[in-house]
Amino acid sequence: MAFVALQSVGKIYPGGVEAVRELTLSIQEGELVVLVGPSGCGKSTTLRMVAGLETITSGTLAIDGRCVNEVRPRDRDIAMVFQSYALYPHMTVFQNMAFGLLLRKVPRAEVDKRVADAAAMLGLEELLQRKPGALSGGQRQRVAMGRAIVREPKVFLFDEPLSNLDAKLRVQMRAEIARLHRRLGATMLYVTHDQVEAMTLASRIAVLDEGTLMQFGAPLELYNAPANRFVAGFIGSPAMNLLDGTFVDGAFVRRDLRIELPALQATGQGALGIRPEHLTVCDTAGADLAGRVTHVERMGSTTVAHLEGRDVSWVIRFDGDASLAAGETLGVSLDRRSIHLFDASGARIPGPGDADLC
Repeated sequence: MAFVALQSVGKIYPGGVEAVRELTLSIQEGELVVLVGPSGCGKSTTLRMVAGLETITSGTLAIDGRCVNEVRPRDRDIAMVFQSYALYPHMTVFQNMAFGLLLRKVPRAEVDKRVADAAAMLGLEELLQRKPGALSGGQRQRVAMGRAIVREPKVFLFDEPLSNLDAKLRVQMRAEIARLHRRLGATMLYVTHDQVEAMTLASRIAVLDEGTLMQFGAPLELYNAPANRFVAGFIGSPAMNLLDGTFVDGAFVRRDLRIELPALQATGQGALGIRPEHLTVCDTAGADLAGRVTHVERMGSTTVAHLEGRDVSWVIRFDGDASLAAGETLGVSLDRRSIHLFDASGARIPGPGDADLC
């Protein structure tokens, strides 16, 4: 296990493209930290800097207190699992997993033991003599993880390892990686664009946008108390409903919509956010919002309805199979304690659910 610290790390590519800006992160021993964000946000660049595959333009990167900015990748004691698996097609599973150890002149008995242990951990014992072409996508990804495990590195790096798998396999492999982390107790840095993957795997999540750290914290901290509008809209599925408007006289106002928030001190332009599960259907006469159902998504355990009205679109989520149909008009009330408020810059401001306003 290892402690990884990035202090004001930046990356500027030729031509002045700034991929990462002043990134500071402290990854504790044994943590599984997920870097998440949209394409181009700098998460893969950050991972590659940790791996030594990209040079660091500014700042320092330390592993176990040792600055590794100028240390070669092979000497950083890390192991990386790629999106593409990167297996040798002409080698068996055993040979793929053992190859790196043999290059490092590890004794053959030790190689056999490490490969056998990793294969048992990942359920690959019966596949050791097969070649990658005879394996499923999930099995190939387990081989790629096994190749990393046998290295016994200080830090594991995962670069969108599940992106090539179908939806069912992604769910299975998420569980595999979570179990692997619990068994190894290893420090892991994991990159994904999938916020569901981040929420289900991470000890802590770092949300990036345009190379800048938006928030770093536990999954439910990001979900329940997003630091800004970007995090609020990115974390959560379905996404948070966000309405632009004005804060005035202890209320949020948008055209003919007025939501009273008596303890509110903010004034001026801003936004109100509320998650789909915190909306409740009610009589249209006393509703905060009223709209026409445009689309219903039935998923068995939940039902998601898309509504339009008052010049806005929003989403409401129900438990179970709700009896709704496109074209219906619904009245909706907002759970006041679950409202999120953001100023004109996108920063979070105290709302009805915050302790200092209770």
